[in-house]
Amino acid sequence: MNAKGTVFKYGNNVDTDVIIPARYLNSSDPKELASHCMEDIDQTFVKRVKTGDIIVGGKNFGCGSSREHAPLAIKTAGVSCVIAATFARIFYRNSINIGLPIIECPEASEKIKDGDEVEVDFDTGKIVDKTTGETFQGAAFPPFLQNIITNGGLLKAIQNNKL
Repeated sequence: MNAKGTVFKYGNNVDTDVIIPARYLNSSDPKELASHCMEDIDQTFVKRVKTGDIIVGGKNFGCGSSREHAPLAIKTAGVSCVIAATFARIFYRNSINIGLPIIECPEASEKIKDGDEVEVDFDTGKIVDKTTGETFQGAAFPPFLQNIITNGGLLKAIQNNKL
């Protein structure tokens, strides 16, 4: 499984209220949530993001509340992967649960720039910045977690008898 796209770069401590502001949580419609994704940190994100693009964050990406709305908004907006130095544990788990690929790699988080073209190999954890030619080694998911993500999340993997 691979991801390839243009990078949207953000800093440390990007919390769930920035990813999907609480004022939009009266909707559970993934498309409605995606239409407001990242708007409090980057008002142009939803206009510029294309299917397959990648978010790169710093430390503690996804901190804040425990709601699954945040990774769901990111995934539904078309983002194929989030790379960060570290993730808040609940965001990490919620991402797996809804089938959003994420990968921890402090070096990639530091060196990859906004607008770079990046490719991620989830089987190996290898991250290649196609713009600079640099390669980074991220933490690859074990096969059973890759299976959950490939099936679109935990519930879908269970429904498809893929666990």
